[in-house]
Amino acid sequence: MYGARRPGSALALLTAALLAVPGITALSSAARAADADLVRNGGFESGLDGWTCTAGTAVDSPVHSGTSALQATPAGSDDAQCTQTVTVQPNAQYTLSGYVRGSYVYLGANGTGTTDVSTWTQSAPDWQKLTTTFTTGATTTKVTLYTHGWYGTGAYQADDISLLGPGASAGQPPAAPGGLTAGAVTSSSVTLSWPAVTGATGYAVYRDGVKVRTASGTSATVGGLSPSTAYSFQVTASNDAGESARSAAVTATTTAGTGGGSPGLPAHALVGYLHTTFANGSGYTRLADVPDSWDVIDLAFGEPTSATSGDIRFNRCPVTECPNVESDADFKAAIKAKQAAGKKVLISIGGQNGQVQLTTAAARDTFVSSVSKIIDDYGLDGLDVDFEGHSLSLDTNDTDFKNPTTPVIVNLISALKTLKAKYGAEFVLTMAPETFFVQNGYQFYGTGKWGGQDPRCGAYLPVIHALRDDLTLLHVQDYNSGPVMGLDNQYHSMGGADFHIAMTDMLLTGFPVAGDANNVFPPLRPDQVAIGMPASTNAGNGYVAPAEVTKTLDCLTKRTNCGSYATHGTWPALRGLMTWSVNWDRYANWEFQKNFDAYFG
Repeated sequence: MYGARRPGSALALLTAALLAVPGITALSSAARAADADLVRNGGFESGLDGWTCTAGTAVDSPVHSGTSALQATPAGSDDAQCTQTVTVQPNAQYTLSGYVRGSYVYLGANGTGTTDVSTWTQSAPDWQKLTTTFTTGATTTKVTLYTHGWYGTGAYQADDISLLGPGASAGQPPAAPGGLTAGAVTSSSVTLSWPAVTGATGYAVYRDGVKVRTASGTSATVGGLSPSTAYSFQVTASNDAGESARSAAVTATTTAGTGGGSPGLPAHALVGYLHTTFANGSGYTRLADVPDSWDVIDLAFGEPTSATSGDIRFNRCPVTECPNVESDADFKAAIKAKQAAGKKVLISIGGQNGQVQLTTAAARDTFVSSVSKIIDDYGLDGLDVDFEGHSLSLDTNDTDFKNPTTPVIVNLISALKTLKAKYGAEFVLTMAPETFFVQNGYQFYGTGKWGGQDPRCGAYLPVIHALRDDLTLLHVQDYNSGPVMGLDNQYHSMGGADFHIAMTDMLLTGFPVAGDANNVFPPLRPDQVAIGMPASTNAGNGYVAPAEVTKTLDCLTKRTNCGSYATHGTWPALRGLMTWSVNWDRYANWEFQKNFDAYFG
């Protein structure tokens, strides 16, 4: 949180005493005449415009005045903070105030250049005004205002937040950039450059009319593009006064590409997990009985002898649990038959019960050797990383996903790179993280700047980023998930196409990690992305009917049938769908497979 603390009673008494002295006032009449309210949308009448919130929304009841107010709900690891950065004058006095409702609600200011301030209320069953003052430092030109609650204490409301004091001249937005050119072009990216604009502090890049990224310098590479596709680009310049008009457009066409990173896969692939080490209500399915529609078959699961050993074992389902299980010889013959038909058969490591924590170099090396033995014994095509639960988490000071330092992260990256190097370009590497470990990184990363967050937040991002050139497929589990904030800064929940569209758009567009515009997770290629869904209502929470699956694919590959969420692109090269599981789809009369076949032919 932003340094919240109890207001000091001594300070309050001193202020009262000063105001009682003739000739001494808090602000002179001249200063009052020049004061302005510097907060943008302080009454939340325009939703959250101007505010950045971790868990907030605009509501129409209760309100202090007008038609809207802020409502934010803290969680166990989030205090539901909303912030706004305003431009101020150096060496000037300001009064911050606002109306709040709820328990443990804070209002304050950071970056004042002198002493940062905050005020709070322990309990406000109805609207209560909070007020504090501060003086800016000699070089201070920006101050960050904030309001937040306290962890797990319930929703709070805020309204009519104002900052009264001398306004700073914003000046004029910069001129539109000229001379935009397209440089290096690949099958999935275009590099752009432009001359510097006087007075600009940043730039924004637009692709086909949609803002896709920002840049502090005069060049940017736009990724996540489809092969053999023409795109139109523009760029704007910005400063504190606002954004310029857009530059003249430049068009670039991506190359045809070679399908790198996706060895031997069809243009659109169906991926499924096959229960091979256990039985459940779906029943055991022999590998030879898996229909030809399935392009990638993940054998579930290889599990460690202990969480930190790195020693992975693949123990096929015993006949006592799976009466119709095939022999090892028949199983290996089925693998070869699938491969002869162009299918890929992988060993999937982890799953719900297989916690893998490579805490040491020894565990890393054991992981490589034991996984290699499984791949070699069964003649498999590669590896699926399905680490869940507490397998991956970030150390407290590990804040940069591009340069991780946590041993379990660093050792996993090293192990996967070693396996890829050992088996070569045809080695298939896939990952199946949960949304908590990937898209949730848009809001939270690790324990956060002020601590208190779940250290697993976004913990897959450094692994994906480090292996992006070697990664065949990422199929995030868009199921068994809580609400996740999308790039529209709205929360999306399971149950319809909207959730899958928003989650996949984040992977194909890229996103700032923990809201930091200077720390952006770059987009993946569309041929590297498949969407993970449950095969049936029995398979997991988040099942959607075939019609919703079709809506999802229409929106992402054709930009039709999208609903309320506006995607940042169109990706006809999206690789396909993943499901848990082949067994559950068979149990549901192959509903998931049949819908995939009907859509992609």
